[in-house]
Amino acid sequence: MKDVMLRITGKVVSYEKGREISEDVMEFITEGKMQSRGRTTMLVYPEMEENGLGEYTTYLTASPNRVRIRRENDKNEQQTVMEFEKGRRYNGYYLTPYGLMDMEMLTNSIEPFKSGEGGKTLSIDYSMSLKGLTETRNRLDIEILKDFEEAGHE
Repeated sequence: MKDVMLRITGKVVSYEKGREISEDVMEFITEGKMQSRGRTTMLVYPEMEENGLGEYTTYLTASPNRVRIRRENDKNEQQTVMEFEKGRRYNGYYLTPYGLMDMEMLTNSIEPFKSGEGGKTLSIDYSMSLKGLTETRNRLDIEILKDFEEAGHE
């Protein structure tokens, strides 16, 4: 796998009774590893500690029409798995400081990795409901900023 630098941006818009009540944007830059096989790209990268749940390692597999994200924390607790495919619903669990919560997601769109001026970018737009308690509209952008091998680093 190649060493890469990644910019991960997540935008969450919360709704209550059909009205937008808040918008949060989170962005971080991290080093990761990338491997491509045909039209499939695999990324592995660490994430910062989140609400006392420990550090995470994220495993992302992206093909043109489907993305699978698996997050594991360093405490070896239940992992979070999210699958995205345009127009399809996915039911699973999301690990929170209060334990696992039922999660339902509907993928609105996927823009697969493609070359751009700054590297390659993957964008996913999806709606998510946690146990029927909260509903959000989300956008996840993952940009590959630098391929260390191409830049002359080993």
